[in-house]
Amino acid sequence: QVQLVESGGGLVQAGGSLRLSCAASGGTFSSYAMGWFRQAPGKEREFVAVISRSGGNELYADSVKGRFTVSRDNAKMTVYLQMNSLKPEDTAVYYCAADAIFGVARLRPRHWGQGTQVTVSS
Repeated sequence: QVQLVESGGGLVQAGGSLRLSCAASGGTFSSYAMGWFRQAPGKEREFVAVISRSGGNELYADSVKGRFTVSRDNAKMTVYLQMNSLKPEDTAVYYCAADAIFGVARLRPRHWGQGTQVTVSS
């Protein structure tokens, strides 16, 4: 059973950048596709980005495409989300998630972290 712990959230001004990290333990990290999701107050949780087990395939939500980049370091058992040109509407709790199947990691991943708050001020 893999455990996931996010870090790197915080308060940033619009136009700024943050890099989120998600450290995994308790499993074979390279056997999981890794996803990022977010949930804003009063809204449902939504998909942000996903990266394949090897890192060779990535998908992004249209709302973040061109601004966010997902990457992973299998040796460090960590996945990252680099967020640039942040907007107030990016304010949310950001969660990382894992699933053995890339397509499932994009939709309904099995394993979830606890989340980290990102707040973008205007």
